[in-house]
Amino acid sequence: MPGRGAARHHVNGGAGRRRGHAPPADRPRPVRRRAPDRSDLGGDQVEGRQAVRELLAAGKRPVREVWISEGLDPSPQIDDIERLAVRRRVRVLSVPRRKLEMAARTDSAQGVLARAQPLDEADLDDLCRTTPGGAPFLVVLDGVTDPHNLGALLRTAEAAGVTGVVVPRHRAAHVTPTVAKVAAGAIEHLPIAVVPGIPNALRRMDALGVTSVGLVTDAPVSLYELGPEVLGPAALVLGAEGKGLASLTRRRCQVAATIPQFGVLDSLNVAAAGAVACFELARRRAAGA
Repeated sequence: MPGRGAARHHVNGGAGRRRGHAPPADRPRPVRRRAPDRSDLGGDQVEGRQAVRELLAAGKRPVREVWISEGLDPSPQIDDIERLAVRRRVRVLSVPRRKLEMAARTDSAQGVLARAQPLDEADLDDLCRTTPGGAPFLVVLDGVTDPHNLGALLRTAEAAGVTGVVVPRHRAAHVTPTVAKVAAGAIEHLPIAVVPGIPNALRRMDALGVTSVGLVTDAPVSLYELGPEVLGPAALVLGAEGKGLASLTRRRCQVAATIPQFGVLDSLNVAAAGAVACFELARRRAAGA
């Protein structure tokens, strides 16, 4: 049911070009050129009710259109999405369920997707500056490739008060529709810098006064025993799934810390480890000790 004042435009599946029909041989096929994105960070397609709602509520980047599947059960969340879309003058399309499922790039779009301007990349130097709101509290990800892990880390980081995230440009997940859905709106509030390499980024952060804390399993210092160095400008550095921190990245970290474990398994999933570490550092910083 449409929300207050919402007007959905109905779109059928469309017959498209008939199968087997090809242009004449003497007519060149049109070349489809990809429009240059403002960044390659991603975020141009957002799926899932919470993620789409937060995209509209945040109002930080243009949204071209919102698709809502026909035949959905009444839902306050859908009504809220439609209300926010009307407020922002975003076109809402009511489309057949099959059409939306074919356009979706996640396992379950929950009957909603939005197409928006891609996320802008943040500047690393800007993330490292202390502002009137406080000292920077960053998360640096050294080659996290699983989109579910990245999405979970972004959601955790935003909830823990992290002020920015740093990811490498290559051999790492960026903001795919899966990441956006798992992050549940965190991408709208967390500036993300994309850097050529993490070791060089850590060197630059060191020059700007940011203390980097690398999380590794065999560090001699417990995460819970860190000193006052984590109270000022600080960055938590997390490694890739399975491999952990690359050797050069680890050497560039000013501090290495571990999460004490008491069970049989010797490691945590990077998203789980990141959650423990983010909130421990957040607790320490809030207490000021």
